[in-house]
Amino acid sequence: MQLGIDIETYSDVDLQKCGVYAYTDSPAFEILLFAYAFDDEDVSIVDVVQGESLPDRVMEALTDDSIVKTAFNAAFERTCIARHYNLTLAPSGWQCTAVQSAMLALPASLDGVGEVLDIQQKKLKEGKDLVRYFSMPCKPTKANGGRTRNMPEDAPEKWELFKLYCIRDVEAEREIRYKLRNYPIPEGEQLLYQMDQEINDRGILVDQTLVDHAVTCDTEYREQVTKRAYELSGLENPNSPAQIKDWLADRGVQVDSLSKKAVAGLIKETDGEVLEMLKLRLLMAKTSVKKYEAIKRSVCSDGRVHGLLQFYGANRTGRWAGRLVQVQNLPQNHLEDLSLARDLVKAGDYETIDLLFDSVPGVLSELIRTAFVPKPGCRFIVADFSAIEARVLAWLSGENWRLETFKEGGDIYCASASKMFGVPVVKHGENGHLRQKGKISELALGYGGSTGALTAMGAIDMGIPEEELPELVSQWRAANPHITKFWWDVDAASMKSVKEKTTVTCGNLTFSYRAGMLFITLPSGRRLSYVKPRLETNRFGRAAITYEGVGESKKWMRIETYGAKLTENIVQATARDLLAQAMLRLRAAGYEIVMHVHDEAVCEVPEGESSVEEVCRIMSEVPSWAAGLPLNADGYECAFYKKD
Repeated sequence: MQLGIDIETYSDVDLQKCGVYAYTDSPAFEILLFAYAFDDEDVSIVDVVQGESLPDRVMEALTDDSIVKTAFNAAFERTCIARHYNLTLAPSGWQCTAVQSAMLALPASLDGVGEVLDIQQKKLKEGKDLVRYFSMPCKPTKANGGRTRNMPEDAPEKWELFKLYCIRDVEAEREIRYKLRNYPIPEGEQLLYQMDQEINDRGILVDQTLVDHAVTCDTEYREQVTKRAYELSGLENPNSPAQIKDWLADRGVQVDSLSKKAVAGLIKETDGEVLEMLKLRLLMAKTSVKKYEAIKRSVCSDGRVHGLLQFYGANRTGRWAGRLVQVQNLPQNHLEDLSLARDLVKAGDYETIDLLFDSVPGVLSELIRTAFVPKPGCRFIVADFSAIEARVLAWLSGENWRLETFKEGGDIYCASASKMFGVPVVKHGENGHLRQKGKISELALGYGGSTGALTAMGAIDMGIPEEELPELVSQWRAANPHITKFWWDVDAASMKSVKEKTTVTCGNLTFSYRAGMLFITLPSGRRLSYVKPRLETNRFGRAAITYEGVGESKKWMRIETYGAKLTENIVQATARDLLAQAMLRLRAAGYEIVMHVHDEAVCEVPEGESSVEEVCRIMSEVPSWAAGLPLNADGYECAFYKKD
């Protein structure tokens, strides 16, 4: 039996900026409407805010794991219902139709999926205005009697339409579920979803003293820098790029851009007041506190931030996506003494920070990671896979010299440079200067990249002459013939599958066309999905696959792909599966994961229990479907989150 649910709620906390956990943590939070339907029954609606109660049948079903509760973005319904009714609702009793849709690479929104699947019971377009009217605080005016919230009695007709909107969402979600009935969430992925929900429910503790002082420190420092810029330039607004450009032009310095890179280049060529102004520009432009502010508004009354990661957030690979604080792109830390810097910020000793360190904004930026701390009596054990994408790519393509390098614990950048240039390369030793070329080639060229990829990765900034880049591409590809061939094999297999509407095997991958979808079955058994693929002629005059998906503009559109790009999806998806399986093993061993970032898991472990070596051993276990893959994990423990 299934129970389809949709709710409408109210809170004075911004859901989009703060997340569902902080949203429901507010004393003002409440459920307004509760629409539901068991299986194919008619949808019923309960007007909770006007005193109606859920039927006993529904209340009992909420805590009965044998009855599957379904919703689109089920984490919202589960979290809100648990809070409002003071229930403990285990993720095991819930299925998310948004996840089911994402696994088929469909849009992330209910109305978006409804449009692509062309369902009959589409989401009501008036919904956004109704949510804004009833679910959010309103501005007090004379016309509305100075109220800060709209209630049903303030607009009875709108309220009745709001009920219809809530009912329609249950109907739409049920129709989507029916249309996707032949593509259920695999049992293994459902287990991963449950683990994901447990991690998000657990959350991670925040050092709120550090966060508060970091914001204050940044504000004070920015005021000082801006004041000095006013004094030096005499400008009305020294933050204005146009005004700064004019000021520089008056001093004989013509600039087209004031980007960080452009300003850094100018600094090397100027002196005096122009040099000082350019340095001030960099300091004023440094945004070191946005993530602190995101942490501050998302933290709940238990001192923890919850919901940092979105399951299947990247639907072309199935990787997790960052939410709220975006922990997947935190600044790196390179300060030699993070503890000293943290202590000075927490003590509010901003003058000493300015005295001891070159850049106060830089210090604050590097300390963002350290705002996440273990609960008292615990420490973090952090473990991540070593060069996971390079290992997976070598394994899938059969590039054996690379596999041997990894098995022997060698330096892949040195090994790559040695293979490319035909000489021994030793880090800080024989031909050590070539390692840099090996490194940039490894980072840029694994997925069919050429000179543009090398440039984007910073090859020229690293001192590699532009005229050497084409040869570097040729040398890397010549050193990796199996990887280069693998791109073309993937390209040919995918095109044959789409053209002939058939199934094609490529190594340990399977390409199949079914019901207007291209599926790529990974070694793990999970499938990647490409909607409505077809063959078209690309800008180079050769046949290529296009498919429908969410493009860079965040809109549903037709997207072109090719073998090397599909290879990137396949490799990253396989790396995701390896991390997911590793986290399941850690969970089974009793470890409490509080966060994971890319290919890294962060566990909150009681002092004196377990060890880094044990966590790395569990991480490094190779699943049966990945036999022959040289998997390895490195780790460390810390009293606050950092990059070792």
